[in-house]
Amino acid sequence: MDVLYFAWVRERIGMPRERVETDAATVADLIDELRGREERYAVAFSDMGAIRVALDQDLAELDAPLAGVREVAFFPPMTGG
Repeated sequence: MDVLYFAWVRERIGMPRERVETDAATVADLIDELRGREERYAVAFSDMGAIRVALDQDLAELDAPLAGVREVAFFPPMTGG
């Protein structure tokens, strides 16, 4: 699946997107896998209250299943104005 990173998440990880092969069942499982890769992922995903996720461009929760998902995007919360 394609994993996209936006704003400060992208800055901490050091890339805008990557292709990830995973057996993760949920978003939370994927995050755990990514955290285990390198310190930069652990830092980027250290405060999950500050990150939102979209699956195939639809907002999702951490317990959302990844079966059939082609794109996961991580980004900070948006504020209106």
